[in-house]
Amino acid sequence: MYLTSEKKHELFKQHGKEATDTGSAEGQIALFSHRIDHLTGHLKENRKDFNTQQALIKLVGKRRSLLNYLKNKEISRYRSIVKELKLRK
Repeated sequence: MYLTSEKKHELFKQHGKEATDTGSAEGQIALFSHRIDHLTGHLKENRKDFNTQQALIKLVGKRRSLLNYLKNKEISRYRSIVKELKLRK
């Protein structure tokens, strides 16, 4: 499995307040970004996997809504997470 509990703890530790802070917007965005990267790689190899394509579209929407929430709530946290994860070019 590509996403073990150790990897989740590491993501939440890097981008959240602590390893057990699984509800913060930054941690959730980092987790969604990791999953999006994995699904994108899978779709490059398996172009006709439409179920994975639908899941990828839903994850991108969830991440976008969390980013919009963070941008409206605290712009500094939004800018820092976008910079850390390199979401904008």
